[in-house]
Amino acid sequence: MSNRKPIIRTDKWSLNPTAQQRLLLAETVQIYRRLCRHLVGVIYTHWTELGGLSNQQVIPAVERFIHQTAQNPDVKYGSFDKVFHKFPSYYRRAAIAFAVGQVSSFATRYGQWQSGIRSRRDAKPPTLNAKAGCYPVLYKGQCYKLHGYDQVEIKVFTGTDWIWTTVQISGLRERHTVDSNTLLSPSLIFNQQACHLSVPFECHPEKRQPDQDVVAVDLGINTTATVSVVTFDGTVIHREFIHPGRDIDRRDKRLKSVSTRASKTMGKGGKLHKGFCSNSYRKCRNINQQIAHIVSKRIVQIAKEFNAEAIVFENLKGWKATGGRKRSTLRQRFHGWLKSMIRSYTEMKWQEVGGKIVDVIAAYTSKLAYDGSGVVQRDSKNYALAKFASGKRYNCDLNGSQNIAARGILKLTRRNDSEERSSKRSGRSPGSWACLCDLWTSQIAVG
Repeated sequence: MSNRKPIIRTDKWSLNPTAQQRLLLAETVQIYRRLCRHLVGVIYTHWTELGGLSNQQVIPAVERFIHQTAQNPDVKYGSFDKVFHKFPSYYRRAAIAFAVGQVSSFATRYGQWQSGIRSRRDAKPPTLNAKAGCYPVLYKGQCYKLHGYDQVEIKVFTGTDWIWTTVQISGLRERHTVDSNTLLSPSLIFNQQACHLSVPFECHPEKRQPDQDVVAVDLGINTTATVSVVTFDGTVIHREFIHPGRDIDRRDKRLKSVSTRASKTMGKGGKLHKGFCSNSYRKCRNINQQIAHIVSKRIVQIAKEFNAEAIVFENLKGWKATGGRKRSTLRQRFHGWLKSMIRSYTEMKWQEVGGKIVDVIAAYTSKLAYDGSGVVQRDSKNYALAKFASGKRYNCDLNGSQNIAARGILKLTRRNDSEERSSKRSGRSPGSWACLCDLWTSQIAVG
């Protein structure tokens, strides 16, 4: 077992309740939220004495205010036991933990506002939200019982009493099948649109024994992701273009309809009302997430197939598009560039299996030829193609991904000697832009 820091990932287990069970689940969520609202007021009133307590101390301290027992006969707020009669103790403690978090967050933000730490000069003070849309946390054995992975027994509120009801599990993912994963306390998510368990897992990835190769990813707007698998000696053993065109066309078609409706609504001047086409924009955001998941899943699959040591990306944090006129097609494509989302999802998926991500300098990855022949020329009719000084024509994104791989390998192996020299042929500055040919040169030098 690895001693690495555990990683928390969450699965969605879809539930299929009957009509009667839906009413019971709705009652349970409603009474839980009602208790949370009451607790926020109590905790905020006594925050001066509760704020300095640890997580283990604050829950029993709040219980002494509201819950009467043989050891605690005199409580300050005796009405809680009358209003929330027979309220399960583990549900109550989960509600206390949530309410403490709400008050703690407010106290911190309000303190910052009083100190002058504000987003703008005229910022209004934060407010304490006691009506947050929280959902009950279920503790094993006390609030839920699993019967295999087909059924779950949940303690629910009928309006007068608490009973157990068995709900069918209609869909789940695969994290529960991994022996090293630990199932944590799930949350019951129930509203008009959803009915499922949000199940967190503590993942302990095994220590890997990778091969000496990396998966390099060039994120572009012509092709969503161009992948190259390169060994440490500079041999390219796999190339792949990942471009879910059908989903991209669906998104662009919706955005085009928004543009058409906007022109019909306001003409050549005027303003659109707040929330204009909000449903279409929401669907486009969901499609973007789907695209990012498809691309990141395939990248991780390739990394698993080749047992790669790392996945290498360009460091594009803070990068902003400068090309394209306002409202032009090119500017629209830059807005649909999912560079951050794809990288984030890839990192989450890859870390779960014990892999690591490497970021390299983005400058001149596509502009320099991988064979060291110098700066490439872009085709005037097809910008995705590049022409080398030797006359060879090559895909520009593929060229860039191979240079990204070289920089990642040099970073992993700490062979910076080849980066610190400058090349007169390519015109590269010292200490910067390595290319695939640098791996060949260093391999010859070692040999």
